[in-house]
Amino acid sequence: MFYLTHKDFWRNMGSNKEESKKIFDLYYEKGGNFFDTACTYNNGESERFLGDYISDKRSDVVIATKYSCNMTVMQKDKRFNPNLGGNHRKSLVENLDGSLKRLNMSYVDILYVHVYEYRTPIEEYMRSLDDIVRSGKALYVAVSDIPAWALSRSNTLAELRGWSPFIGLQSRYNLLDRSLEFDLQPACAEHEVGIIPWAILAEGFLTGKYTRESTKTQSSTNLGDESKMMEEYRSLSVQNHSRYEKNWEILDKVIAISKEINRSPVQVATNWIQQKPGITSPIIGAKTVTQLEENLKSLEFKLTPEQMKRLDD
Repeated sequence: MFYLTHKDFWRNMGSNKEESKKIFDLYYEKGGNFFDTACTYNNGESERFLGDYISDKRSDVVIATKYSCNMTVMQKDKRFNPNLGGNHRKSLVENLDGSLKRLNMSYVDILYVHVYEYRTPIEEYMRSLDDIVRSGKALYVAVSDIPAWALSRSNTLAELRGWSPFIGLQSRYNLLDRSLEFDLQPACAEHEVGIIPWAILAEGFLTGKYTRESTKTQSSTNLGDESKMMEEYRSLSVQNHSRYEKNWEILDKVIAISKEINRSPVQVATNWIQQKPGITSPIIGAKTVTQLEENLKSLEFKLTPEQMKRLDD
């Protein structure tokens, strides 16, 4: 799955519009057909660009978008609207209509609850999502960042009442963070929910471009500077990963295997996750054509059981 974004809003996140189109074209040319976005990505611009890119390809592609997060938080020139955030029915209707307008399409293939927010009753959002599916505005529904108990309760309720269940889960998952394996992975297996992992390279830590010394000398940027927000997030994430020797040991194994098989650390880390149980489509977020080409090469080989075990251990 390809995560579409550009840098006009998130500044240091993604690529400019011209590069974004090149990345899209290459991904599509190579057979890619699954695109992930959300109403809040780039303040809605991600959906607008994607709508332009697929205008003559709609039947060929699978489009997933999300609601839950409040767009007006990011729009400093507009009054904050609390009704446009959360998982309740009004937020769902308003945000999905906005997404369809920006995407210039009558339906999305998959609509995600972007985050479980502990306030909206499960009965309300599951019934509301079923209404959306029955209306034809979404073909399937899925969820991102939800505890295992809430996922199980949501799909059990849907099964009992004949509503549309969650068919997919987006969750953080990589060689450094495998907490998903303890509860969410078994829950997904039980409810036949596909897992679509994000942050598969641990904010770039698993690319191999960081060393023990380089992370010690990184300086923190000003959190108040919006143009450096995502740079700050990545920098802090990498610094956090670097605090633990276990993470460096994992990276050392990734690099060692990459040298053994003449592949990059990115390709090794991505191939590892592709082989894990329940994984249907890892999310990649290349910012350049070169990065996308490197990502796609992870499909050209398969780590051996022995190599998988080394990484698992």
